[in-house]
Amino acid sequence: MSSHSPHGQSSLRTVQVLGGGNAGSSAHVRSLAAGLVARGVRVTVCAPAEAESLYDFTGAGAEHVHVPRSSDPGSVGALRAACTDADLVHAHGLHASFRAVLALSGRRTPLVVTWHNRARAEGARAHLLRLLERRVAKAAAVVLGTTSDLVDRARRTGARDARLAGVALPGPGRSEGHEDADQPRPKVRADLGATGRPLLIAVGSLDRHRGYDLLLDATRAWRRLDPVPLVVIAGEGPLRPALQRRIEDEELPVRLLGRRDDVGYLLAAADLALLPGGDEARSVLAQEALHARVPLVAAVAGGVRELVGDAAELVPADDAEAFADAVVRLLDDPGRCERLRELGTRQAATWPTEDETVAQVLSVYDELTQPRPMI
Repeated sequence: MSSHSPHGQSSLRTVQVLGGGNAGSSAHVRSLAAGLVARGVRVTVCAPAEAESLYDFTGAGAEHVHVPRSSDPGSVGALRAACTDADLVHAHGLHASFRAVLALSGRRTPLVVTWHNRARAEGARAHLLRLLERRVAKAAAVVLGTTSDLVDRARRTGARDARLAGVALPGPGRSEGHEDADQPRPKVRADLGATGRPLLIAVGSLDRHRGYDLLLDATRAWRRLDPVPLVVIAGEGPLRPALQRRIEDEELPVRLLGRRDDVGYLLAAADLALLPGGDEARSVLAQEALHARVPLVAAVAGGVRELVGDAAELVPADDAEAFADAVVRLLDDPGRCERLRELGTRQAATWPTEDETVAQVLSVYDELTQPRPMI
């Protein structure tokens, strides 16, 4: 099998399975699909239609099969049909992985699972998630974890083989608005109403676990600064009405921008990037900020410390006062900001490239599908 040759055609057929797919895992699958196809691997991406419209898996050379979200009773049957001739199935995230386990029941198709984040829930649902994790970990031939915490968790949960996986931030998202960032910066700031005042940016869905309530608490302390910084939040989600109400009632210097497709430009125009919470193992915003040389203030949650090292201002989780103070200190200290930019560039250089990520995944595939040599 010539899967390593960009010119030779591989007979390997893989199915990539996404659930709802957060931004990080969806972008990873898009990048992976493009890299595998370039190496002659046939790739089918099973994901909801809205993920295809956002991430254009077919544009990467993959076949897309619409598989509805896990709440749809037809999703396992659709997935089972899509996996019929697969040499290997690779599922991303807990719910997609569990559906893949059900879809492959009774078949000998190897299953690789990537855990991008730790699934969180409370009460009875937390117990259910633990059962799902155990079922998936035991069924998978290999579990890839994007942080060492996730690898340890997979091992504790019963995985036969758990490894640390490189996950690269896809190039287009990183460079968008960054290579010629000097040109649009004043216009972007003017459009947002941030001329002559610091611009602080947070990015991510408006969900409870993102820490936006803590961020709004912190902004109250910044109203006494002169000039008052403007905080913009790019993202959409169920918390929008409640956050908007707080912003208006408390007269906070915050703008909710909704979903944006120009985050690269927004980030390049910002003075600081803010990560007030969240349990992403490899925060997309943290990676974007370091690549764009924008100083980052982050609450220590998820895998942020492992990801950014000493290249960000890290504060304890759930501490609005510490978060507010860290921002004020950075705004008053251009030297520290410049130091963080340098450290960020250095830290980003240690992360795996897209090519390295694809090569690692392909070596796992080969291991599971190549005939073993006779000794």
